[in-house]
Amino acid sequence: MPTRGVQMVDEVLFVCHANMCRSPMAEFIARRMLAGLPLAVASAGTDAIDGAAMHPYAVEVTAATGADPAAFRTRRLRPEHLTGAALVLTATRRQRSACTALAPTALTRTFTLRQFARLAAEARPAEAEVDAGTPLRAAVSAAVRARGRLQPAAPGAEDLRDPIGGSPADFRRCAEEIERSIRPVLALIATAG
Repeated sequence: MPTRGVQMVDEVLFVCHANMCRSPMAEFIARRMLAGLPLAVASAGTDAIDGAAMHPYAVEVTAATGADPAAFRTRRLRPEHLTGAALVLTATRRQRSACTALAPTALTRTFTLRQFARLAAEARPAEAEVDAGTPLRAAVSAAVRARGRLQPAAPGAEDLRDPIGGSPADFRRCAEEIERSIRPVLALIATAG
């Protein structure tokens, strides 16, 4: 329950498989793009081993944005990560399913990153719940309402391709797709709150 004079800080949680490539790149990209908003950004992996380093190519891409990923360590997804997040954005539909199986109460706030970007682009901020509480929660509410107006995407169209095993260029392309997907989310948060 919000306290008068205290601004609530919501968390956006990015989830991928090992928390070594897509989700940490998304965490650092989102942290830069969402700076100035009352949001925390974190990441985890459905099959991560706690404490591993980020993939070297992901480090290279992240460092190119001006961030310092040297201290980043992977973490395995736990139910409390999901229940504590206002928005959960996964790399794939499989990871979205894993999240909702681990914490069913997170179902209405769990999407693939590309799915939420598509919903955010079509959302009408005026449809956000009046008592949503924070700009992020209002954005999630508006995006959920947009879901009923859109045709389902083709299978796989809402998955973010895993660059693991690829070249540095594959990692850069993945990071560019992440950034493209965050833009409509940022725009919706700005107008819904």
